[in-house]
Amino acid sequence: MTTETVTSHQEPHLERQLSNRHIQLIAIGGAIGTGLFMGSGKTISAAGPSVIFVYMIIGFMLFFVMRAMGELLLSNLNYKSFSDFAADLLGPWAGFFTGWTYWFCWVITGIADVIAIAGYSKELWPGLPLWIPGLATVAILLLLNLTTVKAFGETEFWFALIKIVAIVALIVVGLFMIFSGFQSDAGPASFTNLWSHGGFFPNEFMGFVAGFQIAVFAFVGIELVGTTAAEAKAPEKSLPKAINSIPIRVLLFYVGALIILMSVTPWTQFQAGHSPFIAMFSLAGLGAAATIVNLVVLSSAMSSANSGIYSTSRMVYGLAQEGDAPSVFSSLSRRKVPQNALFLSCVLLLSGVVLMYAGQDIGKAFDMVTTVSAVCFVFVWSIILASYLAFRRRRPHLHDASKFQMPGGIPMVCVVFAFFAFVLWALTTQPDTLLALLVTPVWFILLGAAWFVLRRRPAHLARYESFQAELAQDEESAVARKFEKVQK
Repeated sequence: MTTETVTSHQEPHLERQLSNRHIQLIAIGGAIGTGLFMGSGKTISAAGPSVIFVYMIIGFMLFFVMRAMGELLLSNLNYKSFSDFAADLLGPWAGFFTGWTYWFCWVITGIADVIAIAGYSKELWPGLPLWIPGLATVAILLLLNLTTVKAFGETEFWFALIKIVAIVALIVVGLFMIFSGFQSDAGPASFTNLWSHGGFFPNEFMGFVAGFQIAVFAFVGIELVGTTAAEAKAPEKSLPKAINSIPIRVLLFYVGALIILMSVTPWTQFQAGHSPFIAMFSLAGLGAAATIVNLVVLSSAMSSANSGIYSTSRMVYGLAQEGDAPSVFSSLSRRKVPQNALFLSCVLLLSGVVLMYAGQDIGKAFDMVTTVSAVCFVFVWSIILASYLAFRRRRPHLHDASKFQMPGGIPMVCVVFAFFAFVLWALTTQPDTLLALLVTPVWFILLGAAWFVLRRRPAHLARYESFQAELAQDEESAVARKFEKVQK
């Protein structure tokens, strides 16, 4: 749960400093992750051109998860994030499991980003020790996040803008290469490359299934806009706009970019562990552009790690406010930033450097942590949908009054749940992802043990009762305001 306690008027609280401009670009930045720039090489080599349908299907399904999240967050503006409505609608255990699992998700994702940054830094500066870019990344992001939440918003705004410009540039250059009849050792650049090398499903159904493994990780962070609800200036306007633009983002940034990449170069030329974005600009003879894209990939990983540090610190802060984390993480600095929670997140990100030295294989380390992260994100997305089902059952009047209802309703929730079951099955089809899938339950066992200890503590029960009372009061106030408008 991430509600703020109101026992003291002098206690500092999170401030609504994120403007609509920040929210929109944070949402776009969340949708364009390291998985697209670094992981798409493996996805294409596994699934071939059918990867286009992989990204479209995942984006389609997650759109409904985001719409369910949006309807719930806007049903009561006292919800600070999805762990709040999970605690309210499903019970305190759901808030505890969701908050800590989401925190764990972003710590793991941040470690993957540190690994990616170290890997690309080594390509730009051969011989550079891996610990230098890893340590520098964590230090820079810590300094940026220690200022104000507005500074985070500005940083993420420009990070997202860089990614957008890079993808648009790739699409424009790729189209020019296709229509100008560009030739390479692999053959001419043409849209026919999409189907002339074994068709759209060259590796048949199981190759198509394999594409879902790393592609799911490309979408982690798409729900990040939900953690900004407590610090958004006008969530009623910014959240719906950001969520509704998800289909356009998926079509342009994922599907559009992949179509261009596989048209310029046949899918058979792509390799896991190598960014197809860099390869295309190098192929065009644009050496400087390829270097620039390498820097863009670095900024993309920095952006994802930046989002991770932000979201994990806010989750730990909220959990501490409710007694579900040590109280030392519940304090805010004079700049209204949870600095102790930030320090915790940054220290844990440094484990990415240790992981690289332990395995000496950046590609395998990246695959392992991304699979664990993807499984945990599927759990969080499932909790959002379960909360929506409880919302429809317990508060039908709020659903009827909502101006941002989830399309498809309950039947669509069942479809998305079936899709998540398919994704988990897909992770069992390859040895590396199966190992990560088998390791992940250890996290939930640890959480269950911690919850068994915490759930009966009087302080925890008292905080939860206060949380429920605050939400009920806010709901009554909202109903009263709507009644006054009708009377007028």
